[in-house]
Amino acid sequence: GGEEGVQRLLSGASEIVIRRHLIDCDAYPFVPDGWEVEEHQKGGQFEWSADSVKLHLDSVQQDGNYIGGNKLRKQLKGKPVLNANVLDYLLKNPDPIPEDWKKDEKGNTRYIFFWGTIYRYSDVSLFVRYLCWNGGRWDWNAHWLGHDWSGNNPAALRAS
Repeated sequence: GGEEGVQRLLSGASEIVIRRHLIDCDAYPFVPDGWEVEEHQKGGQFEWSADSVKLHLDSVQQDGNYIGGNKLRKQLKGKPVLNANVLDYLLKNPDPIPEDWKKDEKGNTRYIFFWGTIYRYSDVSLFVRYLCWNGGRWDWNAHWLGHDWSGNNPAALRAS
């Protein structure tokens, strides 16, 4: 609230409250119509911050190379991948999403994947949902495991 707000803060009449972004990664995830959950790795309570997440590329994805989705899924096994609950929280609360998640160093749109939840569609195909900057807002979509993943398709992992 401008100068008046600063005065209230300095006089002790107001206070600054830091909002914590707690995400229940044990909850059952959002399931789009016609889909089902194939695998959902629970992760307890997760406190979101830019420092608590890292974007991970498999060594094969680097330098303009591609890796098949099924192979990448195997490569990520045992890594602290984040699940779709984090994706859905960020869609509802986009303010803490880092600006550099929109585009990579080369200016390409990033598609950030949440491998902790694998979905099945039409009883056959497996998909992973991703977060991306699209048309001036954050949005989601999904990628079929039968396709390839490139260098602008990082996985969201817990940083520690």
